[in-house]
Amino acid sequence: MISVVMPKLGLTMKDGRIVKWLKAEGETVERGKPLLEIETEKITAEVEAPASGVLRKILVSEDSIVSVGELIAIITEPDEELPPLEEIIEKARKLVAAPVPEVEEVEKPAVPPVVEERVKISPLARKLAEEHKIDIRKIKGTGPNGRIVKGDVLRAIEEAKAVPTVPVAPTELVRITEVVPLTGIRKTIAERLSHSYREAVHVAMTTEVDMTETTRLRQRLLPEIEEKAKVSLSYTDMLVKAAAVALKKNPIVNSMLEGDQIKIIKDINVGVAVAVEDGLIVPVIRNADEKSLTEIASCLKNLTEKAKQHRLSLDDVSGGTFTISNLGRFGVDTFRPVINPPQSAILGVGEIKDKPVVVNGQIAIRPLMTLSLVFDHRVFDGVPAAIFLKTLKEILENPTAYMDIK
Repeated sequence: MISVVMPKLGLTMKDGRIVKWLKAEGETVERGKPLLEIETEKITAEVEAPASGVLRKILVSEDSIVSVGELIAIITEPDEELPPLEEIIEKARKLVAAPVPEVEEVEKPAVPPVVEERVKISPLARKLAEEHKIDIRKIKGTGPNGRIVKGDVLRAIEEAKAVPTVPVAPTELVRITEVVPLTGIRKTIAERLSHSYREAVHVAMTTEVDMTETTRLRQRLLPEIEEKAKVSLSYTDMLVKAAAVALKKNPIVNSMLEGDQIKIIKDINVGVAVAVEDGLIVPVIRNADEKSLTEIASCLKNLTEKAKQHRLSLDDVSGGTFTISNLGRFGVDTFRPVINPPQSAILGVGEIKDKPVVVNGQIAIRPLMTLSLVFDHRVFDGVPAAIFLKTLKEILENPTAYMDIK
């Protein structure tokens, strides 16, 4: 008898959702062949059968969320007798559960009662505070010996009125079209980005880039790269290369904050946000600074196809040091994306639009694109961020000096 448990596919994985069983109870399974699909916080992956035999019992149904190491199925030999289910589950629990050492109970010393400090306040001020539901413990008194007087309470009332309140419609008072459970990738996005916004100090700065030369270079390279790699060169491919070169010149942007240490990363692994059916995922182009445009275009096309087919591996989405989110093709001019932790910066890319600009004292129409760099101010300041954006702008406005196709 072989136990099938929820595998741990990453260091941070705590649980996974069973998307689909690829074999039914009673069917023959083969070791190393796909047995079920699971969804983790990062990817949807196929889990292979740990042994050959018969899938005797499925213990967890599809769409269930299961902790790592929890028993989900049983594989046996064709003629093997299955023990009672309770015995199987108990055996699995003993294998998974870590022994907890007994701790001798120590008598705790008595804690002296907390004596609440009496607030000094005049009777009139107290009455006024009670009428307006003002917490007198938060008022600083200006009377003798710090005593709260009527004027102090009146100021607190005015301050409370100045705080805007946003009315929220209770769900029972509005018509709901659909209720979508916050699970899977959507839940992971919510948790990770909430954590990012709570922890990182987000600061954004923008710049406009004249994409004339990048557009010309792309048009010139399109046929050659399409013939060589059977892939169409995109602006995102060129942005990945440009960002990688800029990161190499400005290594502090390619860093992470861990505890009280800022770690500057040698590898330049650029992630690209890709929209999928139930959210977005960020596959990673490793060592992008060492890759040619042809290699980047081929790599990104392959990763994007795998993302849309839910075939990305854990390696495909791990190790990113910087992220690019391009919403230009959706008609977005500018936006401020949220940093993808534990990275220190993310680049938001807007649409390329023809706009009037002054060139050599004359008004001309040029294709302009807005770049928004959002960075963690705990890791580096505005000047390094500005220098990185300036470097990126120079690369995109003079791309032939930095981009090769070999």
